[in-house]
This record gives sequence, structure tokens and C-alpha cells, in this order.
Amino acid sequence: MKLFGTDGVRGKAGVKVTAMSAMRLAMATGLYFKQFSKTNKILVGKDTRRSGYMIENAIVAGLTAVGFDVVQIGPMPTPAIAFLTENMRCDAGIMISASHNPFYDNGIKFFDACGNKLNRDKEFEIEKIYDDLELIATSQTTGKEIGKSKRIDDVIGRYIVHIKNSFPKELTLSGKKIVIDCANGAGYIVGPTILQELGAEVIVVGDNPDGFNINDGCGAMYPESLGKIVIENGADVGIALDGDADRLVMVDEKGDVVDGDKLMATLAIHLKKQGTLKGDGMVATVMSNQGLGEYLEANGLRLYRSAVGDKNVVELMVEKGINFGGEQSGHIIFSDYAKTGDGLSSALQALAYLVESGKLASEAFNPYESYPQLLVNLNIEEKKPLDSLDGLDELMAKIESLNMRHLFRYSGTENKIRLLLEGRDAKALESMMEDVKNYFLGVLA
Repeated sequence: MKLFGTDGVRGKAGVKVTAMSAMRLAMATGLYFKQFSKTNKILVGKDTRRSGYMIENAIVAGLTAVGFDVVQIGPMPTPAIAFLTENMRCDAGIMISASHNPFYDNGIKFFDACGNKLNRDKEFEIEKIYDDLELIATSQTTGKEIGKSKRIDDVIGRYIVHIKNSFPKELTLSGKKIVIDCANGAGYIVGPTILQELGAEVIVVGDNPDGFNINDGCGAMYPESLGKIVIENGADVGIALDGDADRLVMVDEKGDVVDGDKLMATLAIHLKKQGTLKGDGMVATVMSNQGLGEYLEANGLRLYRSAVGDKNVVELMVEKGINFGGEQSGHIIFSDYAKTGDGLSSALQALAYLVESGKLASEAFNPYESYPQLLVNLNIEEKKPLDSLDGLDELMAKIESLNMRHLFRYSGTENKIRLLLEGRDAKALESMMEDVKNYFLGVLA
């Protein structure tokens, strides 16, 4: 597909994601959802990027042009859009965000009436309509059939109550000092509010968005900065969100970043002991460390691996009848509370475990030793099909002969290839990664 990547449509605002393309995509989306419409309403939210104004207005124009009414709720986390789309009985939801990307990028994510991200088949159908200019031109409404739009500013309370209800009522965060970095993004209001209402002493950073500072040296992409603030303030734990607050990265009381796989392992075993884990294990992606699988197996659970992307995790969770999964990078899904990665909901589950365990974060979230793992991102000129690259099969065979795990994949949003190697010997990994980098630079640069 030309438009859709790993998670919706994403690219440089004003270049790939323009006012014209956003309006046309909104019209195509509206025409697709018309066939399932019950309320004739579509919810639209956004993060804090300046380009969100341009794209939001273009989307509203496109949806109303094909006869949909639009409910605009302003800056809200992506998981809030998923929740509110279903809660407010809308036919679909649209989130304008480029997640963890810099401010100059933007993107558009889509949800169905039940708050689920669209699968590849549905995205393909929308893209077919997008490419059919004649259909789009002849499907525009006139007169009283043209849709209307209204902005609602008070729905934030619904999401706050929803997230707070996921925290055990018998527990409190009283006595816990927590630093939260909101990445100058969509969670800058709801995140601190929820933690304060649950009793925590909260130190807030990254809560002054200006349209350009989203993810800029802060948030889930820069947890080292959060670690320093945790140490300076003697906090118990740090929480970092990304720009649309669907990702969680935690920092312990020593200022060290909590490994995403280890966090998920801890929570999976906790759910099992509580008797609330459904299915025989959890779902993670091909990026997760082999140590996670071995730890789960030692505790009577199975690790299922999906393709990268939290919607792929969710699809496999549904297929296997499992209610917990996530990505090493911080998208963690408790499907009893959310249908997509939700940084705040996941943070509350981790904090509840921390309170119940009585342990320090450095001990609570460090249940096993990970295999050494190297991840390198290379800028490339062209995304050639990997199965067409001469010599790649031989390179992978060599890696496997050294008992290393490998994963090579293109970024869904940038001209980059992501290279992952994993094995028991860190020095051997470093040496092999040099060979891998040189190979790909030779065939793709």
C-alpha cells in the first residue's frame, strides 16, 4: 500500500501529510464507513503539533463533504480516541498524531465503531477509494445532506474516570513520589491529573506544549532525562509518555530505564498470580528478547510473537484468547481496560504492582537477565524488497550458525532499515553487527 504504514498514515506535514491529502483521505474514510453507519458521527482528536490545526480542519472538511457529522475533542491521547469513539457511539474515530516522531511529522490513525484500529484489509479498502478520484468527486453531498461539526471540550473527564477505574480501588498512590514526563504531548493534562487524584506526590515535566516541542528531548524517546529528574527529586519511579500517550517507558528510583520486556514479564506473572490472566501466555513482537520467552516458560506461560505494531499484537491476542501483550518499545495492552497501547493505563497497572509488592522499582521490574541485544537504524536511499538482495541469505545463515537471532525490517514511516541482533556473547554481537551494517550500506545506500 502506498498510503498506510505500520500504524495509519504518517509523514512530513506539508509534504506527505498535506491539507489536500488529509481532506481526500477523510472523504475516502467517510465513504468507507458510510456502509456501516449507525449514528452518522465520527470523532476527531489530535496531539499538540502545530500542523494538527491544518490537518484537523482538512479532515473536518472532507468528512462533512461526504455527509458525516464530526465531533472534535482537541488534544487527547490516542487511546482516549479509541475509548471515546465507542463510548460516544460514533461510527469511527480519527486521531491526528505522528506518535513519537518530531513535531514536523504528523499522521492519521483510524478506529472503527468499537474502538479497534483498522486491519490491513480495511486500510486497503480505504486506499482504493482514495485512489478513485471519480468516486470521490461524485459522492460529495449537497444541501441538507452536508454534514456539520461541533467541538466538545468536556469529554476529558470520561477518559480520566475510565483510566482511574483500572486502578484497584483498595490501593492508593499516597506516599509515592512520581515524576511524569508528558513529552509536551497529548497526555499533558490527563496524566498528572490521574496520578494526583490517586494520591501520589507528582512532579510534572514536559507539560508545556507550544506546537513544536513535542518529543523534543523529552518523553519516552529520551528517558535518560527523566532518570536525572527522578534522582534529583528522590522519587520512587518515573513515567515517560510519548507524544500521543500510547507508549510507556518507566525509570526506577536509581534513574535507570526499566527494560520494556522485563516490565511486561513482571506484569504477566502478576496477572497470572492474581488469576486475571486469560489464555496460556502473553503476546509480544518479534523484537522482544529471547530472555522474555524463557522467563515466561519457566513460570508456566507461553510467549506468542506478532509482527511489529501494537495493532498486530492486539490481533494475535484476540486470536489466542489472551488479554495481555505489548511491545518492547512501550506499547502495552491490557485488553480488559484498553483496545490499544495506553501509556497511562499501563502505568497504573505497573504502579499497582509496585504498591502491592512493597519493593523498590529497581527490584520489582528486574525479574531475569536479558540476552545481549543490538538494534541499529540505518538511513537508506531505497526500500528494495529484502528477498531480492543478493547475499542476504548467506549473511543470515552465518548469523544463525553463531546461535544469534536476527531481524531486519524497514521502518514503516521513514527511509530506514532496522537491524536487530541478539545472542549470548556481547562482543560477538558487536563484531557481527559491523558486518551486517556494512552489508546493508553496500546494497541499500
